[in-house]
Amino acid sequence: MVKLTFNSALGQKDVKKGEKDEALIPQEGDVEEILRVRQQSRAWCWCMCLGLALMLSGVVVGGAYLYRYYIMEDVGTAEFDAVTLQEENTYFCGVNYHEERYMMRESAEEEAPEPLVGMLKRLDERVRILQEDKVELINVPVPEFSDNDPADIVHDFNRRMTAYLDLNLNKCYVTPLNTSIVMPPKDFLELLVNIKAGTYLPQSYLVHEQMVVTEKVEHVEQLGYFIYSLCRGRDTYRLQRREVVPGIQKREALDCHKIRHFENKFVVETLICEQ
Repeated sequence: MVKLTFNSALGQKDVKKGEKDEALIPQEGDVEEILRVRQQSRAWCWCMCLGLALMLSGVVVGGAYLYRYYIMEDVGTAEFDAVTLQEENTYFCGVNYHEERYMMRESAEEEAPEPLVGMLKRLDERVRILQEDKVELINVPVPEFSDNDPADIVHDFNRRMTAYLDLNLNKCYVTPLNTSIVMPPKDFLELLVNIKAGTYLPQSYLVHEQMVVTEKVEHVEQLGYFIYSLCRGRDTYRLQRREVVPGIQKREALDCHKIRHFENKFVVETLICEQ
C-alpha cells in the first residue's frame, strides 16, 4: 500500500501567499481615510488659490490708488518736479498776448467793445491733461513782470467745475466750468501739441472776467477727487460771475486779486473779489 504524505512547509507557503493577497486589498476603513485626505487636500488647494487671487487683486488696487494719490499730491504745489514734467501729456509752454480790454460776453449777439491795444506780454504755464478723466491741471508760476498771482487750476469736465488755488493767499475758489473760455481736454491737447511743434505760434489777446466770493464751502470732498486734492486743508469759497457793463463800473471797496491763465487761443484774466 502506498501512503501519501504532504509537505507541511508547502502548505504554510500557500497560506502566507493568501495572506499577502489579502493585505494588498484595502480595507473599508482605509478607503474612507484616503478619500477624506484627498478632499482635504483639494479644499486646501482651492483656499490657497483664492488667497493668492485676493492678494494679487489687493496689490493691483493698492498700487493704482497709491499711484493716483501721489501723482495728485503735486497738484496743490506751485512747483513741478522733473519727473512730472516728463510725464505724458504734460507741457510747459507760453503765449504772447496784447494788453487789451476785452470783456467776456454772455451771448454772441452782444457787440464787443473796441479793444485798447497795449504792450505785448507773455504768460507761461505748466499744463497736464488727463483725457480719460476729462481733467485739465494747470500751474501758473510766479510772473516776472505782472501783478497777477501764481495759481494752480483744475478744470473738471465730468463735474463741470473749475477750481482756482491762489498760491499767494493759499485759498481755493470754485465756480461752474465756463466752456466758452475753456477748451475740452482733447482740443486743448491738440493746441498744445501744435504750439510745441511750432506749427502754431500764438500771439493772442487778453479777455477779462470778474468773480465775486459768495460763500464758504464746508464739504470740499463733494466736489470730486481732483478738486478735493487741490483744495483739501484750505479755506474754499464759491464764486459768482459779476456782471460789468463796459465803461460803467461802480466804485466799491473790494479786495481783488488777478489770476491770468490760458486754456484757449486767448489769455483770460480772472479777477476774484471779496466784498
